[in-house]
Parts: sequence; C-alpha cells; structure tokens
Amino acid sequence: MTSAGLIVLGGLPGTGKTTVARPLARALGAAYLRIDTIEQALADSGELTAPPRAAGYVTGYALARDQLANGVAVVAECVNPLKLTRDAWRAAGAGFPVLEVELRCSDVVEHRARVEGRETDIPGLRLPTWRDVVAREYETWDRAHLTIDTAAAGVTASVELILAAWRPHASGAVRSQPSK
Repeated sequence: MTSAGLIVLGGLPGTGKTTVARPLARALGAAYLRIDTIEQALADSGELTAPPRAAGYVTGYALARDQLANGVAVVAECVNPLKLTRDAWRAAGAGFPVLEVELRCSDVVEHRARVEGRETDIPGLRLPTWRDVVAREYETWDRAHLTIDTAAAGVTASVELILAAWRPHASGAVRSQPSK
C-alpha cells in the first residue's frame, strides 16, 4: 500500500485511460474514481433534468478528498479537458502528493479504431463517436505533467512509467499546492 496521494489520469476518450487506470490502482492498492461511472450513476438517479456536466467532477473531487483524508491513495480517471478541471483536481489533492498524467494516442488511425470499436462496461453509458471526440473541447496543458503516448507504450509500460514518476511524489518530495 502506498501513502496517500492523488494520481489523475486524463486524456481524450479512446486514449486508454480506463485500461491503464485499473491496473495502476490495483498496483498501488489505491481507490479508483472514474468520472464516467459517477456521471452515469447521477444520470441513472432520475433526479437530473439534463446529463451531468460539472456534477460528476465535483462529486469526484469530494470523494478524492475523503479518501485522501483517510490516508488512501487515489487514482482518478477522467477526460480532464480544461484548465479549470485540472486546477480543481490539484485543489482536491492539496497537501498531498499529486501527479497529473495525460494519455494521448498519436496514431490517429489507431485512436479512431479504438473509439469506434469500444463497448461500454457501464450500463446505460453512451460512448462518444469519433466525431464527438474530434469536436470535444480540450485545452492544451499549461504546466508540467507526465504525458504518455499509448500508441507507443502498452498498458504495462504505461503503468510502469506512471509508477516510476509517482515514486518521488509518494516519498513526499513533491507536494501539491492549490492552483491560483
């Protein structure tokens, strides 16, 4: 078991976030927070008049803070498309080590095939089309973070890269401060 800290995996749909996040969380003995699962549960509640937009992320931040306060490491997985969401994850992890990871797929043909060939593992979740992915708002990262090209690095290699980057964070060498 690792010490409490937060690893946030972001990237466009089809880049391998879930595929990498699950074995990463298992390797760390960490809590796993998946925004798609949270958003679908909120939608399934029948209490929302429209699909959740911010609610899933806000719920994820709260759950991450609770786990961290209990001394549990957290792997959060989401598109994390905006500076606003990235800053909010850092704020949720304030006082704890935080590692931000962006997964990309540089091979456009491979990326499209992944998006078009996926099947959901969350009942009721509508997966985005390739057109949805290409049109999605996704801001360029404005700070240092770990970037992994999943067209070049497989699942095991991606997990190993994240674990190697996590070691200095978990040892306390790097602590998050809320973004301003």
